[in-house]
Amino acid sequence: HTWFWNLIQDDFKDGNINFDGCIRLLEKMQINFNEDHLKHIFKKTIDKHSGDRISMDDFRAIYRALEHRPEFEELFKAYSIDGNILPDGQLLKFLAKEQFQTEANETTALEIIMKYEPIDEVRKRRQMSFEGFIRYMKSDECSIFKYQHRSVYQDMTQPLCDYFISSSHNTYLIADQLMGPSDLWGYSSALLKGCRCLEIDCWDGHNNEPIVYHGHTLTSKIPFRSVIHVIDKFAFMSSPYPVVLSLENHCSPKQQEVMAMCLKSVLGDKLLSAPLGGEVDMTKLPSPEALKHKVLIKNKKVGTLEQGMLRMEEDYAGEAEEVSDSDVPSDDDYPEDMSPVRSRTPSKRKGDRRSSPPPKRKIKERKIKIALALSDLVVYTKSQKFVGFEHSMQFQKCWENNSIGESQARKLARVSASQFIAHTTRFITRIYPKGSRMKSSNYNPQEFWNIGCQMVALNFQTPGPFLELQVGKFLDNGGCGYVLKPAFLRDLNTTFTPRNVGAHSRPMSLSIRLISGHQLPPSAMSKTNKADPTVQIEIYGVPEDQAKKRSSVVKSNALCPKWNETFSFNIQVPELAMIRFCVEDEVSLVNKEFLGQYTLPVMCLNTG
Repeated sequence: HTWFWNLIQDDFKDGNINFDGCIRLLEKMQINFNEDHLKHIFKKTIDKHSGDRISMDDFRAIYRALEHRPEFEELFKAYSIDGNILPDGQLLKFLAKEQFQTEANETTALEIIMKYEPIDEVRKRRQMSFEGFIRYMKSDECSIFKYQHRSVYQDMTQPLCDYFISSSHNTYLIADQLMGPSDLWGYSSALLKGCRCLEIDCWDGHNNEPIVYHGHTLTSKIPFRSVIHVIDKFAFMSSPYPVVLSLENHCSPKQQEVMAMCLKSVLGDKLLSAPLGGEVDMTKLPSPEALKHKVLIKNKKVGTLEQGMLRMEEDYAGEAEEVSDSDVPSDDDYPEDMSPVRSRTPSKRKGDRRSSPPPKRKIKERKIKIALALSDLVVYTKSQKFVGFEHSMQFQKCWENNSIGESQARKLARVSASQFIAHTTRFITRIYPKGSRMKSSNYNPQEFWNIGCQMVALNFQTPGPFLELQVGKFLDNGGCGYVLKPAFLRDLNTTFTPRNVGAHSRPMSLSIRLISGHQLPPSAMSKTNKADPTVQIEIYGVPEDQAKKRSSVVKSNALCPKWNETFSFNIQVPELAMIRFCVEDEVSLVNKEFLGQYTLPVMCLNTG
């Protein structure tokens, strides 16, 4: 008690405090609270006596209503000898039995006491009070997300194509694709979320200054130069690993030169403009570790790396060369019930077309001009039109990357999964949303992670389950934007496919006990702090692992609903599986209101 009074007495030296004073004191004590719930508890407290202020005793009651959760108390009392104190030996028993920390020893228990016990005399006796226990239970160490995965723990010295890379589509848009605003915030926000591949749509602007916007639409325009300044400022704030700028380049050679000069002058040493160590004849890409704090340009390139290196000594201002941009169909030419390449013979029935190999379509060559100044800034990320898997195996270099639209990629994954996976073990493959997604909606990224696609680009401005999967996926490995692919998606001779996991299955039996909720967001329909919460637990992964299970509904309680229900899942390929907890308010039998969610990789789940 003395400890608590000492902590709060200064705030009461001028007498009782009002609601704002209560908020300030809780914030000072670093207590998390939902304002709707706090208002409800505060009102219940002052209703007991007249006035709108609370005493120290009232504040202690409010503090306990927020912090002293009965489920914590039950656990504490189960291991405490007298109900008040947890000696280090008992804490050790708790760690072993409840948290499954089999390696924990006396030192571990002591470290926890020293870190979380707020009461000096209890800490000195190597014991833990209930207050210390609450702080430990609410800490990152007891989060469902594995503490060790909150920092970079994976091998970062493998080639770039061995990683899933957090990637954004139309990064400059903060709303829809037709009339929405373009904004620099799109870039700063994506970078701060750990995104490592940004898209920049570049068009000729006035006064020889390139602009960024979604071409042929009413979206607003921002200067290319401003975008690069924002990237320079935010690129490595959340992660030291390389940032790839994927240029969708519609500029004239003259303005491409302006882009090249801008990239060099603004980014300076951050810009990678030559191969590391001058090596031009490489058989594999460098690693994220080797490319730390570097910005890479992804664009079309004239000639080879060697030719670019030789040109470095020359002054080639104003020079441009034509490169072929093979006129293969765009993603919107691929209705999803057709074979990857359209048959020209209308007489063939749909069923035949599925079973017979797709006819070879004659590819028309379209020439586009690339300024040499911009071309030579492309080193490890040359944009290469995707023709087919056999063509790539025969001709593609490791530093050439493909962008494939979601419809074409989905079809290829369905009819040629093993070839697609063989392709992604060798080459960086970027998937982008189909053009008909006018409202910037997202596709399910999981189906493309399942086949090893590195850059699965989503619209970061559009919330929903698919973006939540992306955010959850890249919480792993310290949120650095690079997650090492499982070994079976890196092995050049892999036999894995999502529909035939075979020997690559390492089954996991997962049991989840849904105990309770605390301070859930109230329903939008509630005038106070109420909701009828229900929880859906979803598994995303290979087709065999997809699953959904739902809890019962707790009526009229968003402050502290209790379920105590257990759910079991058998997961064949845990290395690719994601788990999503979604809390909804049951408005009616057919209508549910989203309250909140949390998504994380199954391999990042903490025990206990």
